Amino acid sequence: MANSLDDQLSAFGVAQVIVVLKNAPPPTSGAKVSTKLAAAVPVTASRSLSGANEALIMRLTKHFKVGEFSLDTALAAADKGLAKTKKLVQSAGANWYRRAKSAKDPTPPARYFPNLGLLLGTVDKAGLSALKSEGQVAKIVAPPQISLIRPVSAAHTTPKKEITWGIRQLKADKLHTQGLTGLGVIVGHLDTGADGKHPALKTAFHGFAEFDMLGFEISPSPSAHDTDEHGTHTAGTIVGRTVGGRAIGVAPQAKLASAIVIEGGNVIARILAGMDWSIGQGARILNMSLGIRGFTEDFLSLTQILRNRGVLPVFAVGNEGAGTSRSPGNYAEALSIGAMGQDKRVPGFSSSREFARPTDPFVPDLVAPGVGIISAMPGGGYQEMDGTSMATPHISGLAALLMQAKPEATIDQIEKVILDSCATLAHVMRQRQNRGVPDAVKALALLNAIS
Repeated sequence: MANSLDDQLSAFGVAQVIVVLKNAPPPTSGAKVSTKLAAAVPVTASRSLSGANEALIMRLTKHFKVGEFSLDTALAAADKGLAKTKKLVQSAGANWYRRAKSAKDPTPPARYFPNLGLLLGTVDKAGLSALKSEGQVAKIVAPPQISLIRPVSAAHTTPKKEITWGIRQLKADKLHTQGLTGLGVIVGHLDTGADGKHPALKTAFHGFAEFDMLGFEISPSPSAHDTDEHGTHTAGTIVGRTVGGRAIGVAPQAKLASAIVIEGGNVIARILAGMDWSIGQGARILNMSLGIRGFTEDFLSLTQILRNRGVLPVFAVGNEGAGTSRSPGNYAEALSIGAMGQDKRVPGFSSSREFARPTDPFVPDLVAPGVGIISAMPGGGYQEMDGTSMATPHISGLAALLMQAKPEATIDQIEKVILDSCATLAHVMRQRQNRGVPDAVKALALLNAIS
């Protein structure tokens, strides 16, 4: 996608861009942005900014424009009542919405994500050139076209009163007996939502948000719900509570910062808003079963920002088989997860690939239980699914257990002990499994050995 910005500009006269700022510090929580900034550009969180940062955002915003052919314009036109019917999204964006009620075009030129330190908006050639000349702009990239990594199969089931095979495979149950359940750890969960009425999930939420088709948070926040069924399943594997003897959650006392960000609409705006929100919620892990088929660096800056903010990015590698992968799951900066089955083999659907890079050439980084995974289903039931989307939440849950054990550990340390605990599967090629399967007991011992 190296020429995607040029291609968009040639075709439409405008292009949507992500502008990454240099040395943008995390904003201070608890204070609101100024009325002046809020009126100029929607801000996704009620945060304070330094005077210099605020002046910078105001200046940069002037280089953006509302384009007749922009995605947001098209989406808003599809719902002409959008600006008029929307309630206050967030206090920082309220002034913009008041202005938008009578605006001919109800789409903003740009929006700022303070926890990520970046802007998203539409530019023409002159605007792009002006942004490139700004000394505080680190990078300008095309927004990645991300989609949900859907399960290979799904079927309703009635689970037995026992611990799932995935929890046992990772030996997470042995950490549970030591009192490690993820208590006090918040996991970011960007997906299709999750059913907050499900018995295994109704006490599992630290926060819940839904981002509309333009990427604005719906307010007041709705109760936790799923727009599909994917998110309820992944949420259950991360933090599902034990109900009636059925244990489905790897970290059954961790909490979710869960947001609906997919599918449909301006997907990158929804995902950026969800990422920004989850950081603001205090998430230390971000679980995403989303990706772009093949390799593109478009999401790389976002993955690096997550790590710089102390958030461990745990991403599915994809379900397209050997010789394939998805971005951002194929980045060296991500903890990339493939699938394994109870037969100790890597299923044919699990993606894997070798890259010509000196660091971390193979993806996924490891494999985790991803075949025949029983977890929560919207409506209170359970279902069995196959996919790397099912493997990924196992590792997010494991990371939560380790973070509870040693809260002061860095995400690099947590990631390293998980990787170092892995054992390879017999009769499986290195390219398909990389380091193999983690061992929670060994990972904990390695973590405790760090001084």
